[in-house]
Amino acid sequence: MSILHSTIFISGPFRQLLTMDHLSLKGSLKDAQLEIIEEAGVVHQNGIILEIGLFGELCTKYNSVHPEIQYIESDMIALPGLVDAHTHLCWAGSRENDYAMRLEGRSYTEIAQSGGGIWDTVTKTRNATDEELKKLLKMRADRQFASGITTCEVKSGYALNPDGEIRLLKIIRSANEELSIDLISTCLAAHIKPKDFDGGTTDYLQILAEKLLPIIKKEKLTNRIDIFVEDGAFGVKEAGKYLFEAKKTGFDLVVHGEQFTPGGVSLAVKVGAKSVDHLEMIGVEAIAELAASEVVAMALPGASIGLGCQFAPTRKLLDAGCCLAIGSDWNPGSAPMGDLLMQIAILGTFEKLSITEQLSAITFRAAHALNLGDRGILKKGNMADFIGFPCSNYREILYQQGMLKPKMIWKRGNLVI
Repeated sequence: MSILHSTIFISGPFRQLLTMDHLSLKGSLKDAQLEIIEEAGVVHQNGIILEIGLFGELCTKYNSVHPEIQYIESDMIALPGLVDAHTHLCWAGSRENDYAMRLEGRSYTEIAQSGGGIWDTVTKTRNATDEELKKLLKMRADRQFASGITTCEVKSGYALNPDGEIRLLKIIRSANEELSIDLISTCLAAHIKPKDFDGGTTDYLQILAEKLLPIIKKEKLTNRIDIFVEDGAFGVKEAGKYLFEAKKTGFDLVVHGEQFTPGGVSLAVKVGAKSVDHLEMIGVEAIAELAASEVVAMALPGASIGLGCQFAPTRKLLDAGCCLAIGSDWNPGSAPMGDLLMQIAILGTFEKLSITEQLSAITFRAAHALNLGDRGILKKGNMADFIGFPCSNYREILYQQGMLKPKMIWKRGNLVI
């Protein structure tokens, strides 16, 4: 929720302010490229940034309009509000039994046959009331916001029928109206073929294209369509047909790809997807193909941690010239942690990602993956979403590997925390 103010606000001074401006959208980045303003201030009005600069100079410059000064006495590092561009926050139930069975060496098939897996979550989500689902979603979204995430993508995908997916998207929209955080919805009705669907995967996708996509477009429930391209989910050919239908209807496209088997990257490039997400099994040729495209490479380290498998080769992706974003993939099965800062710190350690590369992947590059050009960078005209960490050196944020959380959070210029 936003509150408009005619008053001009000046927030600061920040010991260091990282604008995340003037950095390339694609490829590797060095910390020396960071624009850092010391003893900085942010001037904002009606939720929009008017100016970034030295706090003292800004106070003098705007003195005649009697700004409201939000004076910060303690050490504080300012960053753009974080963007988590891949989550599955709308679900009911828990999959702790799946986790225990994985630790004992049980396969995905064995877990599913014992009553676990995605279908377990689908069943519990279908059985939950709207009020229960909304309460759970808001609780998770509030936790995201408290950790500095001011924009969060949320997928449907745990109903797996047209009416149920519409229901989930409406719950996401309703929750978004009551929260400080911005929730960006994505339709993942093509998660897997539901067990209770009488037909094949192609038949299921046809039903979605005919009976779901027109409704969610008409009711403006989302502008994003996702599909899981993988053995046991949907093949490249049938997924391509579904995505082209969605594109003709005017949707932005996303692909879950290259998590266990190849094919997702080529499809994402072919259909002009905004991003291809996972990429744990991406090979050299697919990296080159992705780098030559405008498709964002979305790494999801939470799934690697949750499943005990390799990380997406983010160092290779960056060095090849890809645009890298990183999402938490917060979901009940493979990525139950949901802590984006901790995940990027762990991934950065193993993949040797610079601090600038890590922060870019959860600010302006993640915003780009969501087709949002008004956030992720602190500059004139952008949304006044920014956060303050209680330290005097920006390196401290990731040095503490996710344990240091923001102490101050502004959303659309409102100091919420």
